[in-house]
Amino acid sequence: MPENTPIQSFDRSPVLPSLSQKLCHPDQLAIGLASLARPLVFTNGVFDVLHRGHVMYLEQARALGASLIIALNTDASARRLGKGPDRPLNNEMDRACVIAALASASLVTWFDEDTPLQLIERVRPDILVKGGDYDMDKLAETALVKSWGGRALALPFVTGYSTTALVRKIRQSDLSGKATGDIA
Repeated sequence: MPENTPIQSFDRSPVLPSLSQKLCHPDQLAIGLASLARPLVFTNGVFDVLHRGHVMYLEQARALGASLIIALNTDASARRLGKGPDRPLNNEMDRACVIAALASASLVTWFDEDTPLQLIERVRPDILVKGGDYDMDKLAETALVKSWGGRALALPFVTGYSTTALVRKIRQSDLSGKATGDIA
């Protein structure tokens, strides 16, 4: 595809070329990874309704290396996490485009499995990063990254920011018919 040609998203809306350069189908990872500087940092998540906590986390992750790969749970994978049958609120392509628009993102891809293990095996990052609410020693992803000499780190959890709490607050506001104030 020529560099300035917009790709088509799943809903047929055009994606700007600057964003499409950061979006990488999992089957095209070898091509996407070839241009990224090392050390390579990898993180993953749903990133359904992007908030300040997400942005701060991704900025901190990017600061650990030269490039940051962000892997998103597909819609089906996100639903299996048990956040509710109507989640994610934003579809996978919309979430990918929003994340790709961040300066901290070097490459955005996605995975349909329950965990990103297979994707991590293909990417072989130097550093795996998760939020501080994870026990890194209990994650299979940690053992995998350490098997080739990589590191696994948990960044401090940014308190006061939660997509689940945000969605709950919006729903309560809708039910009561009035605004509930600041949403954090």
